Amino acid sequence: MSTRTRTGSAPAVPDLSGRDLALDLVRVACVVTVVIVHLLMVAVAVEPDGTIGISRALEQQSWFDTGTWFGQIMPLFFIVGGFATITGWRSTVRRGGGTSDFLRSRVFRLALPTIPVLLFLAAGLWLAGALGVDPAIIEAVAAGVGSPLWFLAAYLLCQAVAPFLATCHDRHPFLTCAALLAGVILVDVVRYSTGLLGIGLVNLVFVWPLLQQFGFFLADGRLRSVPRLVLVAVVLVSYGALVPITTWLPYSTSMLGNLNPPTLPLVVLGVGQLALLALAHPLLTAIMRTRAARAVVLLIGSRLMTVYLWHLPLIIAVAGLQLALGIPFAEPLSAAWWWTRPVVLLVVAVLLAGVGTLLGRVEHPRKLRLDPERKPAHVAVWIALASAFIMPFAEISHPLTAAMAAAGAVGSIIAVVLLNPTRRPVERVASGSDQAVDQRP
Repeated sequence: MSTRTRTGSAPAVPDLSGRDLALDLVRVACVVTVVIVHLLMVAVAVEPDGTIGISRALEQQSWFDTGTWFGQIMPLFFIVGGFATITGWRSTVRRGGGTSDFLRSRVFRLALPTIPVLLFLAAGLWLAGALGVDPAIIEAVAAGVGSPLWFLAAYLLCQAVAPFLATCHDRHPFLTCAALLAGVILVDVVRYSTGLLGIGLVNLVFVWPLLQQFGFFLADGRLRSVPRLVLVAVVLVSYGALVPITTWLPYSTSMLGNLNPPTLPLVVLGVGQLALLALAHPLLTAIMRTRAARAVVLLIGSRLMTVYLWHLPLIIAVAGLQLALGIPFAEPLSAAWWWTRPVVLLVVAVLLAGVGTLLGRVEHPRKLRLDPERKPAHVAVWIALASAFIMPFAEISHPLTAAMAAAGAVGSIIAVVLLNPTRRPVERVASGSDQAVDQRP
């Protein structure tokens, strides 16, 4: 991919030829779905005694658990991410690079945009405490704004094992998936038979990499030859299997309840979503032939990490602004509450656009690059990955605090510094990977 930029010329237009734009559309749709679901999950109310209540009202609905079977898109997120991961790894190998080169690029592109949001969260939570805000409210807010951070740990783990698993896939694709699936089941058996729920965290190493492995099959084009009737059958069997699995086995009937730590039902759901993606791929490809769809996907896709990391802080900020202005809150789940959701979504979208404009160059830095002539030591790359990983991993089982957010920001800064980026010359020709929709989830 390449773009041409000259002083005074029109903005560069990325060359999107050779890309699977349908998967770019899916990636953007997944993030937009996450934003909408989180918007519907956050319900703020002012009680008669003046206290502020923050709840997840949707979870109280009888249809919520079943709804998560269709609204939980994180398995699909990692499947599509797997396509990008193995594509990036193979590209690295073709250029003569290895594991360090691959991880250097992936960690840099993930750690850099997390620095501003973690500093913002650290400052906000500290300020709320200093101003004497009710600790219960701070804890509820922290739990909300910190909930997406688990993805950073899971994704970094997937990148860390990707070179090894890509090699295994090239040699024994189905055996590799079987081994990972066996790991998922073993961890679940030990977890539920011993009652030691913390053991479930080990499944971060099996569930998400297995779903990522499904994306490797997408990249190979293996699903193109599967008859559509077979794909339909896979969808029906996968979703049908969730009924006995969540009824007779000790799993939550909610896919949200199976998320952290991840469990077998997410894998089963992922199989169904993979088949659905294969079925919908021709339609999605046709949609992406339209200029409007490409424009929207490019606009959102080029700021995908910014949207993902900042949407919940901004949703909470909008609620805080509403409270400060004295605008009454509608009763959660009332007709008025539902009618105001599009308005709140619009406000959050405008704020996200503003944040994306301000921080866009952090996600796709034009003044920094990873010079292949100034590679860090192999051990430095792994230390960088660990530095970016520790805080998001800790957040999975510990409530976010100002100190944790600050430590996470420091960890990401250390990671970026260890990866040894250099300033990009002003006259340098911009690469398509800097301008185009990112291949990450």
